[in-house]
Amino acid sequence: MGVMPAAPTARKAFTTLSVEHASTVSRVAAELRRAVFEGELESGTPLREIALAESLGVSRPTVREALTVLVAEGLATREPNRGVSVATPRAESVRDVCRARWVLEGAGVQAWASADAVRRQRVRATLESYTAAVRGGDASYEDLNERHLAFHVSLVELTGSPRLVQMAEALMDELKLALAQVDRLNRNAHDEAESHEGLVELLEAGRLNGPGGAHEFLRKHIEDAEVEIIEALRLE
Repeated sequence: MGVMPAAPTARKAFTTLSVEHASTVSRVAAELRRAVFEGELESGTPLREIALAESLGVSRPTVREALTVLVAEGLATREPNRGVSVATPRAESVRDVCRARWVLEGAGVQAWASADAVRRQRVRATLESYTAAVRGGDASYEDLNERHLAFHVSLVELTGSPRLVQMAEALMDELKLALAQVDRLNRNAHDEAESHEGLVELLEAGRLNGPGGAHEFLRKHIEDAEVEIIEALRLE
């Protein structure tokens, strides 16, 4: 029998190249994501491969893969013959997402009484993470947005359903760009933090239903968010 080639060595070399490339793509995606959330790249801005590659000092294929990441995250859209641009929220989509959020998060609020201690603590922990970032005053809009949406997902986690949680995460992906833009325009993160604290106080007190209860509080919160997004971004 012949001697087998040193495949492990070759595989190791290729693995190293792949890791380095993936790391570069991740860094480019992170920089583009930051620019989108901080308002340096507004909705509708074309994301040209050549210009981005020259600006960032990377290859066009690297930029192309990074843009694919942003498209998958809902932060950018790709259209035939027009290329990739920063996503532009639409009023009908915002309304539909908020209706779906109400169903999922409302189910979470109703499940508070039967949820285990771990899931309840998750709600408290995500709230604390969000409010601490707001009051710290130095968090990026991207960081605030991630913590804010993590809190809302934690409400759905109260149901104990992984499928509902996955649905909620997908909805948040659709909404995060619009919410970040509103936060940047209105600069009302402190008000949002207090509102979320009010909701958790109602949950802790066991006031889930009826006038002034957590369920009604959440409904009003989501309805207000829908109106605020559409009006602030002039989607109609």
